[in-house]
Amino acid sequence: MKDPLANQKTVPAPGVRRIRPQEAHQRLQERPRDLLIDIRSTMEFLFVGHPQGAIHIPWIDEPDWTVNPHFVPQVRKLLLGGAEDHSEDAPALYLICRSGKRTLAAGQALVDAGIENVYSVDEGFEGPLDEHHQRSTRGGWRYHGLPWEQC
Repeated sequence: MKDPLANQKTVPAPGVRRIRPQEAHQRLQERPRDLLIDIRSTMEFLFVGHPQGAIHIPWIDEPDWTVNPHFVPQVRKLLLGGAEDHSEDAPALYLICRSGKRTLAAGQALVDAGIENVYSVDEGFEGPLDEHHQRSTRGGWRYHGLPWEQC
């Protein structure tokens, strides 16, 4: 089966901050109002695994592999009005995908909708491909030994 996400381009995301997996995990421990949102497909979330405590809101999902038109409203519901909180204590949103590319597009959509404190977790859950075209050997949430689970 051909990977429907293989040709996805990295988009410029000037409003999205980048953060390493270890730092995101540490901040989530220190700031319980912050949220980790896994934006991968339902299949990836369930069968590849996901960070413990991550909330699943797919950016692109099967069967059509199109952008979820409800993504921004679903994230807003999580914030319960906190998106209007412009203080330094406003909850941060840490977005994670497979390798850190989809989160830039999804994060920029949130920023464009007026949501602040949006971060893309660099390396994603599985990290970049290695010379053998395998993931989880050079980076990613799982590679760094951070807590994760799967079905």
